[in-house]
Amino acid sequence: MALALVTGASSGVGRATVLALRARGWEVLAVARRAAHLEDLASDCAAAIHPLDAADPKAVDALLESLRGRTPDLIVNAAGAGRWHRLEDTSPAEARAMMDAPFFAAFLITRAFLPGMLKRGSGQIIHVNSPAAYQPWPHSALYAASRGALRSLHEALRQDLAGSGVMSSHITFGKVSSDYFLSNPGTEERLPKIAKTFRTLSPDDCATLILRLIDRPKAEAIHPPLMAFYLTVWRVWPGLVRWIIRITSPRP
Repeated sequence: MALALVTGASSGVGRATVLALRARGWEVLAVARRAAHLEDLASDCAAAIHPLDAADPKAVDALLESLRGRTPDLIVNAAGAGRWHRLEDTSPAEARAMMDAPFFAAFLITRAFLPGMLKRGSGQIIHVNSPAAYQPWPHSALYAASRGALRSLHEALRQDLAGSGVMSSHITFGKVSSDYFLSNPGTEERLPKIAKTFRTLSPDDCATLILRLIDRPKAEAIHPPLMAFYLTVWRVWPGLVRWIIRITSPRP
């Protein structure tokens, strides 16, 4: 039975991905900080749960030790957090927390299990990201920085893993109807108005798209399609897209 490790598994895209993988017959290791949420998940789908902070090196080392040499066939780095603020309104502690998830969580989990994947000569690592990784919007300094760091990690892995049999994939979703906006009141109102032109994805939609990426692996996927078009325009005319995002972003 194929083995998957999913971070950020207690809610949102991570939780939906665990359920989708289990429905397909995968053995799944569900990793997140909120033990109670993981216990609810385990009761729903019999995933193996590991309550831990994926940005804690000692906790990740303990997870690696507990698997006794088993290496996942798939890693889905779906852990992510962070509020939207200007740089001067972001405390050092909050900045570090935003770098922990997604960046350091993805770094530590991937670093722990990558040697086993390389030795075996197979595996896929999927990094779940935000459009802020490409083009930040106003009042998102550290959020965008952490997302950009995750994208750069993926790009560096693409270089290092070429020809190894192990693949790094980067999947970006637009607005997702998870509990993020409920947990961060006032954030939804700060979305650039351009975001209203493409449809909101549900966590289940995102899980389905992640499964599609597993079935047909590629380096980069962007959803929904209209957002993929906007990012194509950004690559050609970055200044124009930057200006549009800035003038259509609400003032806090």
